Amino acid sequence: MFITTSLLLAAVCLLPAAGKLLGHPKMRQSAAHFGVPWPRYRLIGAAELAAAAGILVGLWWHPIGLAAAAGMILLLTGARSPTGAPLIAARTWHRPCSPW
Repeated sequence: MFITTSLLLAAVCLLPAAGKLLGHPKMRQSAAHFGVPWPRYRLIGAAELAAAAGILVGLWWHPIGLAAAAGMILLLTGARSPTGAPLIAARTWHRPCSPW
């Protein structure tokens, strides 16, 4: 179960990292949509790639896995906007809560 979860998490990190590092047009559109400069967005891809590698190496050497987990927490914390709201929520939820 632990190995399966680790492999799935590594794949979840690796796929978007590859798109960012290779400059896939959808990733460029996402960077523009969120207002993130492209070089910084590629840096996020490098961090995701490092997290995926750390997760895989962590299967054999647990301290690296723990470091990858800590790095992933920092990466996800950094995915928040300067206002403290998640980027996706800051861009999509501008409707009032009440229908009246």
